[in-house]
Amino acid sequence: MKSNQRTQRRSNPYAQSPRPYSAKVLDGPDRAPSRAMLYPVGFKPEDFSKPMIGIASAWSMVTPCNMHLDQLAREAEAGANAAGGKSIIFDTITISDGISMGTEGMKYSLVSREVIADSIETVVGCEGMDGFVAIGGCDKNMPAAVIAMARLNRPAVFVYGGTILPGCLTGQNRHLDIVSVFEAVGAHAKHRMDDQEFQAVESCAIPGPGACGGMYTANTMASAIEALGMSLPNSSAQNAISEAKKEDCRRAGATVVAMIRRGLRPLDIMTRRAFENAITVVIALGGSTNAVLHLLAMAHACNVKLSLADFTRLGRRVPVLADLKPSGRHLMSELVAIGGIRPLMKTLLDAGLLHGDCLTVTGQTLAETLAAEKPYPPGQTIIAPLDRPLKKESHLVVLHGNLAPEGAVAKISGQEGLRFEGRARVFNSEEQAMEKILAGAIRKGEVIVIRYEGPKGGPGMREMLGPTSAIMGEGLGKDVALITDGRFSGGSHGFVVGHITPEAFVGGPIALVKNGDRITIDAEQRLINLHVTAAELKRRRKAWKAPRPRYTRGVLAKYASTVTSASLGAVTDLNLSL
Repeated sequence: MKSNQRTQRRSNPYAQSPRPYSAKVLDGPDRAPSRAMLYPVGFKPEDFSKPMIGIASAWSMVTPCNMHLDQLAREAEAGANAAGGKSIIFDTITISDGISMGTEGMKYSLVSREVIADSIETVVGCEGMDGFVAIGGCDKNMPAAVIAMARLNRPAVFVYGGTILPGCLTGQNRHLDIVSVFEAVGAHAKHRMDDQEFQAVESCAIPGPGACGGMYTANTMASAIEALGMSLPNSSAQNAISEAKKEDCRRAGATVVAMIRRGLRPLDIMTRRAFENAITVVIALGGSTNAVLHLLAMAHACNVKLSLADFTRLGRRVPVLADLKPSGRHLMSELVAIGGIRPLMKTLLDAGLLHGDCLTVTGQTLAETLAAEKPYPPGQTIIAPLDRPLKKESHLVVLHGNLAPEGAVAKISGQEGLRFEGRARVFNSEEQAMEKILAGAIRKGEVIVIRYEGPKGGPGMREMLGPTSAIMGEGLGKDVALITDGRFSGGSHGFVVGHITPEAFVGGPIALVKNGDRITIDAEQRLINLHVTAAELKRRRKAWKAPRPRYTRGVLAKYASTVTSASLGAVTDLNLSL
């Protein structure tokens, strides 16, 4: 990797010009038509000599996570222009997991990561932008933006749109968020919540703009990207509606211009050691299992070798320190109030758990950016001290066994226990499982198996927040396990195992499970085994028939035809040579 970086620096186009890409599009008499197209969108003659800075905004009114990003894009635009660049704002798509969860529409969620990355790459590459800021609010926006940054390798900064504030019920000292609503579904189905309270939770849980408020996937990925060095200090821990977030955007715009002048590019920053920093911070925060999928894909885009084994290796030495939802008690907005993730990172750095020599978008090393950080205030209960962790090893546990030869990812906080053994209850779709869960047909001691929901089989690898939340709402969180070749929302908790590979659609062992089969999940031994003889599995495999593709046209069909295994990050770039 070091020799690769030296080659990049020797051939760095910014060493000769701050406008290596826009000059090709805009300079010279023959480019007059190109310049003419830009006068109507706000260019003046003097702007054509400035670096062109893209502002990629994932704004839309599809979801509260992104509804304010148009305002933040204007702040980033102002910051870049004031620093000597000329900005152009453009949009990319977003989808809402929270709205589509549990429906056929959720199959488009992971697909959107590829669409967003492709669209940012397309606009920046086509228009000859010299650098860009990407602003994302919902969780797929974030890894997608970083993947585009890696592919283009032009100076870039990621800005997180910020976390939502908690909702609350009138007269109750009780914080609500989107997971409160999902869990209320199970409680209401079990008659543990009446209609009036159910409607009150639904209407009060989401008070305004910002991403889901716990250490779910959005806040997890924002923290990972900051630890990776691709966003400014504190960008991951700011409320969506705040002066701090506006200033973050202005500084991001200026930082891209400064990166152009330095010749500092994303692949100088996103090294293997930087990815190890990101994994370490995700573990310490008790972050989402989706981080495994996304960090593998981001590393692939950077030509950095990263595998499931790295999560196991780092997980043996990094403890869980954050008492944050869904397994913990606190929301991200509470962590923001005591200083965000920076004091935690300083603690990890001082303990030798972070690589302080990694570069960041500021031009400083990680250690330099953390040098002046002060500890959390005395008496806070959100981040545990290093010598008294909530869990001594990672909650993200990679399992192997005859049920997952290529690996699976479990989220084990320790509250649900470390070992589960039970009889399989098999469903060939999320809807089939959800129907039985809400009907009260699941029994204690069962292992719910939801299959044909993998990257190819779904297609799209839906998140199982509905089933896991319904289980918790019904009070069965410690009494049943759920395994799937799909994935989980960052809001899922309980004894859950996802990303089982190979997936059922390609004939993985999960396709061969039958009702009543005994399954053991052991987080300490990192095993997931189906108690069926090899001879019986061979017989079942011979009788198994591959299902027909569920989609034969459109984006889902294209995705299914190109996507790789979840154990590789479910990437669609078929050039797998590193």
